[in-house]
Amino acid sequence: MELIDYRDVEIRQDEQIVLRHVDLRVHEGEFVYLLGKVGSGKSTLMKTFYAERPIHSGQATFLGYDLSTITRRQIPYLRRKIGVVFQDFQLLPDRNVEENLLFVLKATGWKDKKVMHSHVMDVLDQVGMADKAYKMHYHLSGGEQQRVVIARALLNTPDVILADEPTGNLDQETGQEIMQLLHQIKKAGMTIIMSTHNLLWPEQFPGRKLVFRNGEVSECE
Repeated sequence: MELIDYRDVEIRQDEQIVLRHVDLRVHEGEFVYLLGKVGSGKSTLMKTFYAERPIHSGQATFLGYDLSTITRRQIPYLRRKIGVVFQDFQLLPDRNVEENLLFVLKATGWKDKKVMHSHVMDVLDQVGMADKAYKMHYHLSGGEQQRVVIARALLNTPDVILADEPTGNLDQETGQEIMQLLHQIKKAGMTIIMSTHNLLWPEQFPGRKLVFRNGEVSECE
Protein backbone atom coordinates (compact mmCIF):
# COMPACT_ATOMS: atom_id res chain seq x y z
CA MET A 1 0.00 0.00 0.00
CA GLU A 2 1.31 3.46 -0.92
CA LEU A 3 1.62 5.77 2.10
CA ILE A 4 3.40 8.75 0.53
CA ASP A 5 2.99 10.21 -2.95
CA TYR A 6 4.88 13.42 -3.73
CA ARG A 7 4.97 14.68 -7.33
CA ASP A 8 7.07 17.69 -8.37
CA VAL A 9 6.74 19.21 -4.89
CA GLU A 10 8.37 22.50 -3.98
CA ILE A 11 8.89 23.50 -0.33
CA ARG A 12 9.78 27.02 0.76
CA GLN A 13 10.73 28.78 3.96
CA ASP A 14 10.17 32.55 4.06
CA GLU A 15 9.91 32.56 0.24
CA GLN A 16 13.30 30.85 -0.07
CA ILE A 17 13.22 27.52 -1.90
CA VAL A 18 14.39 24.70 0.41
CA LEU A 19 13.54 21.72 -1.83
CA ARG A 20 12.31 21.57 -5.42
CA HIS A 21 11.11 18.88 -7.83
CA VAL A 22 10.58 16.35 -5.04
CA ASP A 23 9.20 13.08 -6.43
CA LEU A 24 8.74 10.46 -3.73
CA ARG A 25 6.62 7.39 -3.24
CA VAL A 26 6.88 5.22 -0.11
CA HIS A 27 5.07 1.94 0.42
CA GLU A 28 4.01 0.16 3.58
CA GLY A 29 6.79 -1.73 5.36
CA GLU A 30 9.72 0.19 3.90
CA PHE A 31 12.73 1.57 5.81
CA VAL A 32 13.75 4.83 4.14
CA TYR A 33 16.85 6.86 4.95
CA LEU A 34 16.96 10.62 4.34
CA LEU A 35 20.68 11.34 3.91
CA GLY A 36 22.41 14.69 3.72
CA LYS A 37 24.27 17.41 5.55
CA VAL A 38 22.72 19.51 8.30
CA GLY A 39 20.55 22.13 6.60
CA SER A 40 20.01 20.12 3.42
CA GLY A 41 16.23 19.92 3.91
CA LYS A 42 15.74 16.51 5.57
CA SER A 43 13.86 17.84 8.60
CA THR A 44 11.94 20.31 6.44
CA LEU A 45 10.59 17.48 4.29
CA MET A 46 9.62 15.54 7.41
CA LYS A 47 7.73 18.55 8.74
CA THR A 48 5.60 18.59 5.59
CA PHE A 49 4.57 14.99 6.34
CA TYR A 50 2.78 16.04 9.54
CA ALA A 51 1.63 19.40 8.13
CA GLU A 52 3.92 21.63 10.19
CA ARG A 53 5.49 23.00 7.00
CA PRO A 54 3.22 23.78 4.00
CA ILE A 55 3.61 22.54 0.44
CA HIS A 56 4.28 25.47 -1.88
CA SER A 57 3.46 23.69 -5.13
CA GLY A 58 3.05 20.23 -6.63
CA GLN A 59 0.94 17.28 -5.45
CA ALA A 60 1.57 15.76 -2.02
CA THR A 61 -0.40 12.98 -0.34
CA PHE A 62 0.52 11.49 3.03
CA LEU A 63 -1.52 8.66 4.61
CA GLY A 64 -4.45 9.57 2.40
CA TYR A 65 -4.43 13.30 3.23
CA ASP A 66 -3.88 15.89 0.51
CA LEU A 67 -1.26 18.14 2.12
CA SER A 68 -2.06 21.00 -0.25
CA THR A 69 -5.65 21.29 0.98
CA ILE A 70 -5.51 19.78 4.51
CA THR A 71 -7.48 21.81 7.08
CA ARG A 72 -6.56 22.66 10.66
CA ARG A 73 -9.33 20.36 11.85
CA GLN A 74 -7.87 17.42 9.90
CA ILE A 75 -4.27 17.85 11.09
CA PRO A 76 -4.71 16.21 14.55
CA TYR A 77 -6.23 13.12 12.89
CA LEU A 78 -3.28 12.91 10.49
CA ARG A 79 -0.79 13.24 13.35
CA ARG A 80 -2.43 10.42 15.31
CA LYS A 81 -1.36 8.10 12.49
CA ILE A 82 2.29 9.12 12.90
CA GLY A 83 4.85 8.23 15.56
CA VAL A 84 7.71 10.72 15.88
CA VAL A 85 11.14 9.99 17.36
CA PHE A 86 13.12 13.14 18.12
CA GLN A 87 16.87 13.54 18.49
CA ASP A 88 16.51 15.43 21.78
CA PHE A 89 14.02 13.01 23.40
CA GLN A 90 11.50 15.68 24.60
CA LEU A 91 10.41 13.66 27.62
CA LEU A 92 8.42 15.46 30.33
CA PRO A 93 10.97 16.09 33.12
CA ASP A 94 8.55 15.96 36.06
CA ARG A 95 7.12 12.49 35.24
CA ASN A 96 8.52 8.99 35.28
CA VAL A 97 8.68 6.74 32.22
CA GLU A 98 5.19 5.29 32.60
CA GLU A 99 3.65 8.69 33.34
CA ASN A 100 5.26 10.13 30.18
CA LEU A 101 3.51 7.47 28.11
CA LEU A 102 0.22 7.69 30.00
CA PHE A 103 0.17 11.43 29.28
CA VAL A 104 0.15 10.67 25.54
CA LEU A 105 -2.67 8.14 25.88
CA LYS A 106 -4.81 10.56 27.91
CA ALA A 107 -4.18 13.30 25.34
CA THR A 108 -5.42 11.01 22.56
CA GLY A 109 -8.63 9.98 24.30
CA TRP A 110 -7.82 6.80 26.24
CA LYS A 111 -9.93 6.47 29.44
CA ASP A 112 -9.61 3.05 31.11
CA LYS A 113 -6.69 3.19 33.56
CA LYS A 114 -6.13 -0.57 33.68
CA VAL A 115 -6.11 -0.87 29.90
CA MET A 116 -3.79 2.13 29.64
CA HIS A 117 -1.33 0.70 32.18
CA SER A 118 -1.33 -2.68 30.44
CA HIS A 119 -0.77 -1.09 27.03
CA VAL A 120 2.09 1.08 28.29
CA MET A 121 3.82 -1.93 29.83
CA ASP A 122 3.39 -3.93 26.61
CA VAL A 123 4.99 -1.17 24.55
CA LEU A 124 7.82 -0.70 27.06
CA ASP A 125 8.44 -4.44 26.94
CA GLN A 126 8.66 -4.21 23.16
CA VAL A 127 11.60 -1.78 23.47
CA GLY A 128 13.26 -3.52 26.41
CA MET A 129 12.28 -0.93 29.03
CA ALA A 130 9.51 -2.62 31.04
CA ASP A 131 11.74 -2.81 34.12
CA LYS A 132 12.39 0.95 34.00
CA ALA A 133 8.76 2.10 33.99
CA TYR A 134 9.05 3.90 37.34
CA LYS A 135 12.38 5.61 36.65
CA MET A 136 12.69 9.34 36.11
CA HIS A 137 14.33 10.37 32.84
CA TYR A 138 17.45 11.71 34.59
CA HIS A 139 18.11 8.21 35.96
CA LEU A 140 18.25 6.82 32.41
CA SER A 141 21.11 6.74 29.92
CA GLY A 142 20.73 8.46 26.55
CA GLY A 143 20.05 5.14 24.88
CA GLU A 144 17.40 4.24 27.44
CA GLN A 145 15.71 7.61 26.99
CA GLN A 146 15.62 7.07 23.24
CA ARG A 147 14.03 3.64 23.78
CA VAL A 148 11.31 5.37 25.81
CA VAL A 149 10.82 7.87 22.97
CA ILE A 150 10.44 4.98 20.52
CA ALA A 151 7.91 3.37 22.88
CA ARG A 152 6.02 6.67 22.97
CA ALA A 153 5.99 6.74 19.16
CA LEU A 154 4.47 3.24 19.07
CA LEU A 155 1.70 3.92 21.60
CA ASN A 156 -1.17 4.61 19.22
CA THR A 157 -0.15 1.96 16.65
CA PRO A 158 0.90 4.47 13.97
CA ASP A 159 1.00 3.80 10.24
CA VAL A 160 4.50 5.25 10.00
CA ILE A 161 7.34 6.29 12.31
CA LEU A 162 9.35 9.41 11.51
CA ALA A 163 12.75 9.31 13.19
CA ASP A 164 14.60 12.64 12.97
CA GLU A 165 18.32 12.00 13.69
CA PRO A 166 17.40 9.45 16.42
CA THR A 167 21.05 8.54 17.07
CA GLY A 168 22.42 12.09 16.78
CA ASN A 169 22.99 12.51 20.54
CA LEU A 170 24.23 8.95 21.15
CA ASP A 171 27.64 7.30 20.99
CA GLN A 172 28.31 4.76 18.23
CA GLU A 173 27.60 1.64 20.31
CA THR A 174 24.36 2.99 21.75
CA GLY A 175 23.37 4.25 18.32
CA GLN A 176 23.80 0.74 16.93
CA GLU A 177 21.48 -0.62 19.61
CA ILE A 178 18.82 1.94 18.66
CA MET A 179 19.24 1.07 14.97
CA GLN A 180 18.83 -2.63 15.75
CA LEU A 181 15.63 -1.82 17.65
CA LEU A 182 14.24 0.27 14.79
CA HIS A 183 14.94 -2.51 12.31
CA GLN A 184 13.24 -5.07 14.57
CA ILE A 185 10.18 -2.81 14.56
CA LYS A 186 10.41 -2.53 10.77
CA LYS A 187 10.57 -6.34 10.42
CA ALA A 188 7.33 -6.51 12.39
CA GLY A 189 5.68 -4.53 9.57
CA MET A 190 6.19 -0.87 10.50
CA THR A 191 7.13 1.78 7.94
CA ILE A 192 10.06 3.91 9.14
CA ILE A 193 11.47 7.10 7.62
CA MET A 194 14.70 8.18 9.27
CA SER A 195 16.85 11.25 8.68
CA THR A 196 20.56 10.98 9.44
CA HIS A 197 23.94 12.31 8.41
CA ASN A 198 25.63 9.09 9.62
CA LEU A 199 26.45 7.23 6.41
CA LEU A 200 27.46 4.09 8.31
CA TRP A 201 23.89 3.19 9.22
CA PRO A 202 22.69 2.35 5.67
CA GLU A 203 25.72 0.07 5.27
CA GLN A 204 24.99 -1.83 8.48
CA PHE A 205 21.19 -1.67 8.37
CA PRO A 206 19.94 -1.75 4.76
CA GLY A 207 17.11 0.42 3.49
CA ARG A 208 16.16 2.80 0.69
CA LYS A 209 18.47 5.81 0.49
CA LEU A 210 17.30 9.29 -0.50
CA VAL A 211 20.10 11.84 -0.81
CA PHE A 212 19.50 15.56 -0.20
CA ARG A 213 21.87 17.79 -2.15
CA ASN A 214 21.62 21.29 -3.64
CA GLY A 215 17.93 21.62 -2.88
CA GLU A 216 16.92 18.37 -4.57
CA VAL A 217 16.24 14.79 -3.48
CA SER A 218 17.53 11.81 -5.45
CA GLU A 219 17.39 8.05 -4.97
CA CYS A 220 20.72 6.35 -4.30
CA GLU A 221 21.48 2.69 -5.04
